[in-house]
Amino acid sequence: MRTEAAAKERGAMANDRPETIDVTGAGHWRPVLGLSDEPGERTALPVRPGTVFDQPEPDPLIELTVIVPARNEQDSLGACLQSLVSQSEDIFEIGRDWELIVVDDQSTDRTPQIASEIARSVAGVTVLPAPALESGWTGKNNAVFTAARRARGRWLLFTDADTVHEPGNLRRALHEAARHKVGVLSYSPRQIVTGLVQRSLMPLIFCELALAYPPAKVSDPNARIAAANGQFLLVEREAYRRLGGHAGVSDKVLEDVELAFLAKRRKVGLWFRYAEDAVSTRMYRSTAALMEGWTKNLALLFHNALALSIWRVLDIVLLIGLPWLAISLWNARLSPHSLEWLGVGWVLILLWARNLVRFYRRVARSNFPFLDCAISPLGLPLFSLLLYRSWFQHRMLKRVSWKGREYPA
Repeated sequence: MRTEAAAKERGAMANDRPETIDVTGAGHWRPVLGLSDEPGERTALPVRPGTVFDQPEPDPLIELTVIVPARNEQDSLGACLQSLVSQSEDIFEIGRDWELIVVDDQSTDRTPQIASEIARSVAGVTVLPAPALESGWTGKNNAVFTAARRARGRWLLFTDADTVHEPGNLRRALHEAARHKVGVLSYSPRQIVTGLVQRSLMPLIFCELALAYPPAKVSDPNARIAAANGQFLLVEREAYRRLGGHAGVSDKVLEDVELAFLAKRRKVGLWFRYAEDAVSTRMYRSTAALMEGWTKNLALLFHNALALSIWRVLDIVLLIGLPWLAISLWNARLSPHSLEWLGVGWVLILLWARNLVRFYRRVARSNFPFLDCAISPLGLPLFSLLLYRSWFQHRMLKRVSWKGREYPA
């Protein structure tokens, strides 16, 4: 357990408010990669080194530090780490040009053993234990910030243990961030889903995300919409310091979106896109984990979660009710008005077909395959339930749970 003094020191790092300084002055933070000189929201930046990273700056810095937090990820961690270390090459060698830090977040399965085996066989891979979780911190923020303070990279890539990275992804991401002159780059990975529940539900969720957070607007510095995906979050070192690091969002369950909003407000530059060419992820391996995960996140992603739940119930009514009503009218055989009822039935069928096409076009924004989008109406009842459940836990109970821990909502 940490001492009380250590806890106070860490809290100070999250909330340090020294006097406000000119960000363009000599010896202080300078905009990186050609970013605007406008300071944006006036931010109290640390006057002395180490306030965010809790250590003197490494000399020299290397190009990149990849940080992977892992809590009970034995089923996915091996594939993730292999996809990362395999990107080492002569011009981008792990241990020389970049490093990989795995943070074991108090796992109770084989996660630490898997990470340690790779660390023993590959130079440049480090395994760290996450320190005891303090009040005011989520487990993931606690884990990644532990690694960030040890990082030697000019860039920090935060990526989840359930991701698999395409060959060359790391170097391409660095070039993409430099090309767009941004301090924060985030990818929305290709989602790998299995089973009827996931294949019908996930397109519904991701189409709503695409509508709520259009990548073009997220990447537009003049638009107020901000989003990022913690499954792949690349941050320039000085930009990370300016955002306050994960210490600045220590208690946030949806820390990636919070960091994105800070990036917009503090004008460090944000670029976000769907990136099936770069990274993929299998978020959930069971229905129970899926329900727990989306219950934790949906009310934070959609501030109108309860209203959205009601609208999805209306979709169910329209998709099922209109054809049922049409068939009922056709079978009524009310002789005095049989032709009229037949005509009404066909009108209802046309309305149903139009609604079905509208529904599919909406779901197609999710970037899921055609078949998954086609069966997505089957996921509407569960989606509506999860929206309501998330709203209830966040707004009424004000508590959420994830991986054996409870957090205030």
